[in-house]
Amino acid sequence: MSTFPEHSLERPLEPLRREDFEIMAPAGSREALMAAVRAGADSVYFGVGELNMRAHSANDFTVEDLPELAQTLHDAGVKAYLTVNTVLYDEDLPAMRRLIAAAKAAQVDAVIVSDPAAMIEAGKVGIPAHLSTQLNVGNVDTLKFYAQFADVAVLARELRLDQVRGIYEAIHREGIVGPSGKPIRIEMFCHGALCMSVSGRCFMSLHTRGKSANRGACLQNCRRAYIVKDKERDIELEVDNEYIMSPKDLKTIGFMDRMVESGVRVFKIEGRARSPEYVLETVKSYAEALEAIIEGNFTDDTRTQWDERLAKVFNRGFWDGYYLGDTIGNLVKGYGSEATEKKVFLGTVISWYAKPQIAYIKVQAGELKVGDTLSVNGPTTGAYLLSVTELRDDEGNPIETAAKGQNVTFPALDKIRTNDKVYKLVQRNGPKLTHRA
Repeated sequence: MSTFPEHSLERPLEPLRREDFEIMAPAGSREALMAAVRAGADSVYFGVGELNMRAHSANDFTVEDLPELAQTLHDAGVKAYLTVNTVLYDEDLPAMRRLIAAAKAAQVDAVIVSDPAAMIEAGKVGIPAHLSTQLNVGNVDTLKFYAQFADVAVLARELRLDQVRGIYEAIHREGIVGPSGKPIRIEMFCHGALCMSVSGRCFMSLHTRGKSANRGACLQNCRRAYIVKDKERDIELEVDNEYIMSPKDLKTIGFMDRMVESGVRVFKIEGRARSPEYVLETVKSYAEALEAIIEGNFTDDTRTQWDERLAKVFNRGFWDGYYLGDTIGNLVKGYGSEATEKKVFLGTVISWYAKPQIAYIKVQAGELKVGDTLSVNGPTTGAYLLSVTELRDDEGNPIETAAKGQNVTFPALDKIRTNDKVYKLVQRNGPKLTHRA
């Protein structure tokens, strides 16, 4: 149970202006990146190669893609951040220097780093650095030290909001500034996966399977159920049928106003291994919540709507993290997602007609009905959600249902593209999802 005092925070020390905040979206694929843009993200973070913390699970981008990715985001008015936040060994230093130089050349807005070697290199090259949560910055003196390297810091995710507020007040009281000469900005995770380790610095995957989480190769074996065995008596016990090392996902939208009051200015969504629909829904929900806070319209009714939308996409159940005073993790009861919806492959876009705003698709699996909700995914489209209001066959006749093998048209107000994949979103019944959904 949370022990955080109900009304212990005060108003921010500065005016609330939307331009001073960021909703930062994860992108592990082009579809997710464009979904973030569509949803209204202020910034997007992604990794390339092996020197990022999701190298094993989300590695669709290469160094050669950096100029294009940065340009695509900048054209949409979105900042581009590159993660270079693994532990670095001597043999990694040449690759790290090449990567940061490439980021600078591609006009990436900042690199997210945790190793001082990368911080120093970013300063030499002249690209802004943001401090990763892996640094576990939990006090003012530590922040003062790292302020020489970075303008933005992700504080330790084990902090309570009153502790974050204390650091926020110290930044303004003591004039703690980064290389830009501006006050350090506080960034915090607001949504997504949590693990049992201290600010993500876990060694279980390394010790059990030879793959280091701190080198971007986590195999998430903590997410599984384990049995305790008495070797002398050959007795095995399943521990209370719980996944004793797998906490539920973080969700802060219900107390996002208190995060704002605590001084958080960059709200980071976890999920570079998750789907475009996840990115779309989380970014939209948190962006709307931030607008409501600034405008004074943050109410119980709006929080309920955001809760329902966030429950539709991949999640392991939700809890508040440690922000409100919890000292013990809230654990999951099973493996996989508790999302209320799942997506099922339906077909492929043949064409989209701009003037009438009509989609033409081939149904390749299952069936499509009037009233179905669809998600159209593509590297340029991102994720586009729509409800099918009418269907027509190849002869233009209205129909209620289209079967596998049919080509059909239906209204689609936003542009979609040839070869985009079409999925049907359905209520989830039965076993939990264990894939990206």
